[in-house]
Amino acid sequence: MTIRSISYGGGVQSTALVLLAIEGRIDFDVALFANVGDDSEHPGTLHWVREVMQPYAAERGFPIHELNRIKRTGEVETLWGRLMKEGSRSLPIPVRMSNGAPGKRSCTADFKIAVVSKWLKANGASAKDPALVAIGISTDEIQRVGNKRVAPYEQPVYPLIDFGWDRSRCAEYIQSVLGVVPPKSSCFFCPFHRPQTWAEMRRDEPDLFAKSQHLEQVLNERLTVLGKDPVWLTRFNMPIDVAIGEAQDMLPGFGPDIDFCDEGYCWS
Repeated sequence: MTIRSISYGGGVQSTALVLLAIEGRIDFDVALFANVGDDSEHPGTLHWVREVMQPYAAERGFPIHELNRIKRTGEVETLWGRLMKEGSRSLPIPVRMSNGAPGKRSCTADFKIAVVSKWLKANGASAKDPALVAIGISTDEIQRVGNKRVAPYEQPVYPLIDFGWDRSRCAEYIQSVLGVVPPKSSCFFCPFHRPQTWAEMRRDEPDLFAKSQHLEQVLNERLTVLGKDPVWLTRFNMPIDVAIGEAQDMLPGFGPDIDFCDEGYCWS
């Protein structure tokens, strides 16, 4: 029997897909959440997935599986762990180069795509019977359709496009069902964060901002030893604590609201 799965990132669009499946409005059997690490995912995303969506879905007979990247030794590998590993030269996240442009990344491929694909293959997906994978891309992101790298044993589909729903429509739907909308989903140290997101983190989550600052320092200490140019977590070509000030208090509902990993594949 063909696997019919939802790629779940814990954000607005993919949460809407899960709720639509639970209500029987789309035909899918399981959601797959690739956790890049408890030390890497934003704590708000982990809380939403584990404390809100998994219990809600389980009570209604719909499984949301949390997946991890497992090394050959059987140990769980996290993105933060790879970045902070002593002696590592790996730069798997899209750090900003001296011109402000993001560098190449392997975090999405290694910790999201490969992890989900491995589960699909282990559970019977094949080139002859590929899994149907629902991706949470909405009409306001239609240009991203087809950007995902596809394994030979999976077939991506885009139910929100078929429904004609944009992100705001997804949020309205979630609010009507759950009474609350999920937070932005991403790694807390993601270089794709907008300056406003960093500023709000510095104001509201100073511990996460400090960890991001430490990560940037560690990466640049290694690059200095190797005689290479520094890299940054923002596009401003300077340390994050210099580039980013603390955000002013704002009324709820204002400012950018982007889900970087909403469909589970981080802008890929």
